Amino acid sequence: MRWSGGLVEFWTERHLCVLSTVRADGTVHSTPVGATLDVEAGLVRVICSGTSYKARTIRKAGVAAVSVTQVDGRRWSSLEGRAVVSDDPARVEDAVRRYAKRYREPRVNPKRVVIEITVTKVLGNA
Repeated sequence: MRWSGGLVEFWTERHLCVLSTVRADGTVHSTPVGATLDVEAGLVRVICSGTSYKARTIRKAGVAAVSVTQVDGRRWSSLEGRAVVSDDPARVEDAVRRYAKRYREPRVNPKRVVIEITVTKVLGNA
């Protein structure tokens, strides 16, 4: 995947994102999240509680098609891909570290998991 410098910079700025997943009945569920882009791995990471609807939906699917979007005025970007949920402590810790760097230190959550999205498509004008 080729990443433009402007896109990478846009994904390091502090913006909230929207994660969209597909429910079992085919309807879309969208929720605000903090997300981080790992260009080298081609991954977007979202930390959340393992009991959240988004985590349960993705875990139930095993691998799920998702989209993460952020908007800042006229600039926007959507990263589409395949998502999995991990509760591996090292992967969660890495995701928390990345989240803290982009946003702030998250509150303690012993049920925290990381949604890892392998980016397959990049859209936007950022």
